[in-house]
Amino acid sequence: MAAKILPVVKLATKVTIAGGAIYVAYDSGLLGDGKEGSVTLGRAKAAIPPAVEEWVKYFGFELPATPKIEFSPLDAWNSGVQKSIHALSIAPSTVSDYTKQGLQYVKDLTK
Repeated sequence: MAAKILPVVKLATKVTIAGGAIYVAYDSGLLGDGKEGSVTLGRAKAAIPPAVEEWVKYFGFELPATPKIEFSPLDAWNSGVQKSIHALSIAPSTVSDYTKQGLQYVKDLTK
């Protein structure tokens, strides 16, 4: 009986954890547009260092200094979209070039 219930409990636990993670990401604004992501990242940058300092004091060990990283989800999103659209716009000519190269390769092999 327990052997039949254990897989169901494991699956329910995994689904609950995944659902909770998705809910927290949605509720904090990570799944919104780039502006919401930038605001959320700013809130995280403000909240994480005090929490880490508190943990360091509690556990009594020293962490190395964190590097300063300037990252804008809005800029990253825009550059990703631009690169994707560019790749789609040149796809027909690229496929044509690769087809010509493939045909030339086959012709050279049959000589």
